[in-house]
Amino acid sequence: MPPTPPSDSDLCEIRRRDGRLDEAAAHGRRAVALDPGDAAGWYNLGVALYDRLEIAAAISCERRAIRLAPDAPGPHFELAEGLLLSGQWEEGWREYEWRWRLPGVPPLIPPAILERHGHTAAQSWDGRPLPEGTLLLVADQGFGDTIQFTRYLPMAAALCPNLVVACSSDMRPVIRSLPGGYRTVTDWEEAPPFAAHAALSSLPGLFDTRPDSIPPPLPGLLAEPERVERWTDRLDGLLPRGYRRVGLVWAGRPTHGNDRNRSLPLARLAPFFTLEKTVLVSLQKGPAQAEAARYYGTAPLVGLGPELESFADTMAVLARLDHVVCVDTAVAHLAGAMGRPTALLLPHAPDWRWLLGRGGTPWYPTVTLHRQPAPGRWEEAIRGAVAAVTGSNIRASGRPALR
Repeated sequence: MPPTPPSDSDLCEIRRRDGRLDEAAAHGRRAVALDPGDAAGWYNLGVALYDRLEIAAAISCERRAIRLAPDAPGPHFELAEGLLLSGQWEEGWREYEWRWRLPGVPPLIPPAILERHGHTAAQSWDGRPLPEGTLLLVADQGFGDTIQFTRYLPMAAALCPNLVVACSSDMRPVIRSLPGGYRTVTDWEEAPPFAAHAALSSLPGLFDTRPDSIPPPLPGLLAEPERVERWTDRLDGLLPRGYRRVGLVWAGRPTHGNDRNRSLPLARLAPFFTLEKTVLVSLQKGPAQAEAARYYGTAPLVGLGPELESFADTMAVLARLDHVVCVDTAVAHLAGAMGRPTALLLPHAPDWRWLLGRGGTPWYPTVTLHRQPAPGRWEEAIRGAVAAVTGSNIRASGRPALR
């Protein structure tokens, strides 16, 4: 028998993944017209409409899918994304917890560790005071998410003084640099007995966060003074004096689910290549850092990626730059948390945390947002970032003082 051709619902998702959003939406609408009772059709159409930034319509589709399939986690999670992006956070945080039921999402804590400490997955912290026992907070998402949600650590510590953060070894230098002296573990075997546990990414919901009540980044996120001193010597020896120093990150982790939309080639940043009295400092890691070797422009570019061995090094370099220009990746969060002037380039349908239609973000006061007006159109966003950098009040000849 010949293979069954893909349905309109399937084609909606296939075309969306290819970036052909008009075709995706057309197939999705045809799918739900032919079979209004198909939850998968409404779900796929909602995802395509989200990528087209038709958020109200996307939310409506996911609600329809949930009515048809109440226990399906996908529509609940996509509903959360739409609600959070549009600022409807009370319901959004509740729906966001459905992420744990998505296929392939590992448990927050390995079952063997929970069993060893006498817990079940359902016995997570509910936000109530825990004055005696230990609270284990797990940095469960990417580097940027971990940096973003560390602002909730003092709030959790006020309720649970015995607090331990389970994180990756990459994040340990960042968390250790925070005021408060939080204990960290990077291996489950190091975890102490705990009375309750929670995901770091669940804290905004537990603390009933709204767009107008976001806690500020933690003050005092500073690079290690000795490391800053070493990098100061290194940069002063590499970079021309009196030039504006602009850090660049143009690509995120290739395995990220939305990397095709959020990352771009270094060549797309060409408007920065002709800036006068400016030196470009590549902070790019991963495969994309090789593009720095093919750079050709008037402004000098220095590639530091291979020398950045940890986030501790990146923080030290950020402390000695005038501005940062980056796509939506961990460096944006790190620079924002450190209070560094940062121009963030966002795809047309951004991650929920950047909300809609804003040129700034309540998460990081020193970060400006530069959005694509349509999928794939980076030119306007890049022009806005150039204007943010060249209009900076920080003098190229001055370095911010260490605090």
